[in-house]
Amino acid sequence: MKKKMVFIAVVLTCLILAACGKNKEEVNSNKSDNELQRFDIMLDWYPNAVHSYLYTAIEKGYFEEEGLKINIRFPANTTDPINLAATGDIDLGISYQPDVIAARAEGVSVKSVAAIVRNPLNHIVFLKDSDIKRPKDLEGKTVGWPGIPVNEPLVKTIVESDGGNMSKVKMTDIGFELNTAIASKRVDAVSGAFINHEVPVLASEGIETNHFNPVDYGVPSYYELLFVTNDDTWKSKEDEIRAFWRAASKGYEFMKDHPDEALDILLKNQDAENFPLNEEVEKESLAELLPRMEAENEAFGSQSEDLWEEVIQWLAETKYIQDEPDKKELFVNIVE
Repeated sequence: MKKKMVFIAVVLTCLILAACGKNKEEVNSNKSDNELQRFDIMLDWYPNAVHSYLYTAIEKGYFEEEGLKINIRFPANTTDPINLAATGDIDLGISYQPDVIAARAEGVSVKSVAAIVRNPLNHIVFLKDSDIKRPKDLEGKTVGWPGIPVNEPLVKTIVESDGGNMSKVKMTDIGFELNTAIASKRVDAVSGAFINHEVPVLASEGIETNHFNPVDYGVPSYYELLFVTNDDTWKSKEDEIRAFWRAASKGYEFMKDHPDEALDILLKNQDAENFPLNEEVEKESLAELLPRMEAENEAFGSQSEDLWEEVIQWLAETKYIQDEPDKKELFVNIVE
């Protein structure tokens, strides 16, 4: 396994480079700026279907009702949200549950305040006409991944749960060229492809795929996306964070009841230059996302201590982390 990214070093770097990422203020406000509290958040990537509830809450004035002016920033790379949340350069960032655990295990005082997507979107994807039929078939194959370290224990768990030998699987970092790599057959499969994005995008281009869902092969049903902050920000801005979540939850309820209107709002706020959206793909994506954003007896945003413990144990067993952090320091439940 490659050496995992060292969160502490990256965080220190981000203290110097705190201006990285784009800014985009998206508040439709009837109040003057000095009547609203500025609140900085960073998305996990450019706007897409999973962020529809946020843009809906902005458009409908829900954040304004809570006294907040939301400043949305886009990351320059996938680690920016957790690193800038750790340094306090943003109030909240959208990150991934395994990354929060790994960061805390390295001594970085980040914590999750709300779960956005309740189970993995990350699947192992391969062409439908390939000879891959089960995870063991990845032996002797090349699996591309986007350089996000959690993909290594994920692939290892999936392969070994089917009796395969991980040492016979070649992992190669392909950055974010996941679709290009699989379509061109530069790799045999990819890990890190999202079932709600890369898969429907490939389908829209006439490329048929199959995939392995990690939870079917020994990987815990971890929270794919969640909002993170640091301990100091939570202590000093708990009221603002709770206000943010009340407004975001109203946006989610509206999105759930009016998905087409919410998508229209999203499309108006897309970054067409850097990440243009396909309306049909985003509709399919939202249909895939909605059942994953809440579940029976699990409200949108809520978090389970048992699941945090399960994911910690998985990451420890796969040697993704060396030390197990205290699960009580990893998250707070702000769902009312």
